[in-house]
Amino acid sequence: MPSEKALQAKQEAVAQLKSKLDGAVAGVLVDYRGITVADDTKLRRELREAGIDYSVVKNTLLRRALEGTEYSEMVSVLENTTAFAVSHEDPVAAAKILCKFAEDSKGAFAIKSGFVEGKVLDVPGVTALAKLPSKEQLLVQLLSVLNGNIRGLAVALNAIVEKENEKESA
Repeated sequence: MPSEKALQAKQEAVAQLKSKLDGAVAGVLVDYRGITVADDTKLRRELREAGIDYSVVKNTLLRRALEGTEYSEMVSVLENTTAFAVSHEDPVAAAKILCKFAEDSKGAFAIKSGFVEGKVLDVPGVTALAKLPSKEQLLVQLLSVLNGNIRGLAVALNAIVEKENEKESA
């Protein structure tokens, strides 16, 4: 039987994991076996710069944190080593960074599962999420489309004015 102090530490860890889950818009579970310390450091830096909380977690603690939540079906992938990346702002960033890293590591690092805005994703779902453009890219595309319509309207109005000017001068 664990000591009272150890039990309390585990309960606090579960509570912290639950609070991360509650405030997250997206998250990804990965199996990090086989990566080097240098690769792990590089990955952690990239995730931190993107505003993603990444940590290695014990499967039993994460299992307890997932119980009774909308993400409880992710319990089935909690085997071997598990790291957990949570994004509180950008729903695509964690999947994008981790899928790219998994692809580059050639099997030493694998995606297990993920979630986005309350929906649990399998590995193909996380991969599809990673292929989506980021929020900034989508905003740029939207503004480009809107700007193109305004530009087209301005060109059309200018052509009408030039045609009227040609009639008056003739």
